[in-house]
Amino acid sequence: MTMSELQLKNALDTLKATGVRITPQRHAILEYLINSMTHPTADEIYKSLEGKFPNMSVATVYNNLRVFREAGLVKELTYGDAASRFDFVTNDHYHMICESCGKITDFHYPALKEVEQFASHVTGYKVNSHRLEVYGTCPDCLEQQNKKVL
Repeated sequence: MTMSELQLKNALDTLKATGVRITPQRHAILEYLINSMTHPTADEIYKSLEGKFPNMSVATVYNNLRVFREAGLVKELTYGDAASRFDFVTNDHYHMICESCGKITDFHYPALKEVEQFASHVTGYKVNSHRLEVYGTCPDCLEQQNKKVL
């Protein structure tokens, strides 16, 4: 069994344990999220699956993403006014975001527990979580920019 097949099985088991019925659309959306490394928007998911499910609506995708989020299977990534993106990887990790094309890439860095502890100490807040985003230009956009210069 591949890693993505195992992730899908575990995610489906999680949904079943919470009483969520597994529909073909739900299965397909979940599978798409697991296999996608692009942190897709609901609209991107819809467009990718509409050929396979012509009767599915964007609302169906949004509703399923909400169910997945509530079950702890996905994280919703919000960035200002831009459309939310969805990330199947819910463990602690960080994001590199391309300012040219909007591509989001995961990267791992030792947990920033020391920063959380310091912030708590200095402010008196009880820290619940943190989010780290690094902005730059992805290799694909850099290559396109270099081609324009030449």
